[in-house]
Amino acid sequence: AFKMAKNWSQAGAAFSRAAQLQLQLQSKHEAASLLVDAGNAFKKADPQEAVNCLLRAIEIYTDMGRFTIAAKHHVAIAEIYESDLGDIHKAIAHYEQAADYYKGEESTSSANKCLLKVAAFAAQLEQFPRAIDIYEQVGAVAMDSPLLKYSAKEHFFRAALCHFCVDMLNCKLAVQRYEEMFPAFSDCRECKLLKKLLDAHEEQNVDAFTDAVREFDSISRLEPALTALLLRVKRSIPGEEQDLR
Repeated sequence: AFKMAKNWSQAGAAFSRAAQLQLQLQSKHEAASLLVDAGNAFKKADPQEAVNCLLRAIEIYTDMGRFTIAAKHHVAIAEIYESDLGDIHKAIAHYEQAADYYKGEESTSSANKCLLKVAAFAAQLEQFPRAIDIYEQVGAVAMDSPLLKYSAKEHFFRAALCHFCVDMLNCKLAVQRYEEMFPAFSDCRECKLLKKLLDAHEEQNVDAFTDAVREFDSISRLEPALTALLLRVKRSIPGEEQDLR
């Protein structure tokens, strides 16, 4: 009734109380299910309380050996930290925990999805080695799978950009390595863009760098996270600061 009236806090509290009663009756599964309902209700009114309810549900599910469902709720918590509570570090921790559980249950694609979120956050926090490690691992898995082969170039592209943020030579060597591992990478637009950017960086040519990015972006839009990495690389071109002034 509270849920229908959109009275989310009271709905969450009622579900939570029902879960307590189910626990007293030793009905673990029902209790966990009600805690998830409580979490979903609280999500709309009190995100931190939603996290608390989901954590209690996860505790019951892991106790019962239901790791796939526990992983799913770790993802839900990560999303709350990411979107509602703005705590990237806690979001990362829950995506990693979810990936761990998914891996243990042989759900590789679900695990990789979580790891890619971790890599994106790591790049944002300038933890480039950590991001590179994940992108390369996921890329290597993808290139050996007929279904995922197409996405491998995207992972290697992101890894190379992270390398570029650390050091130009690192990036150059990484691109060569990816081409050897995955010959299809050589022909893709991402690889061609990287080579143009490396040349422009080497020649300290800011205009050529900007033009290459603009040309790529006009065909396939670059998402903000990639644009931020490219901007960081551009700023590392000697003389770029003077140009900006």
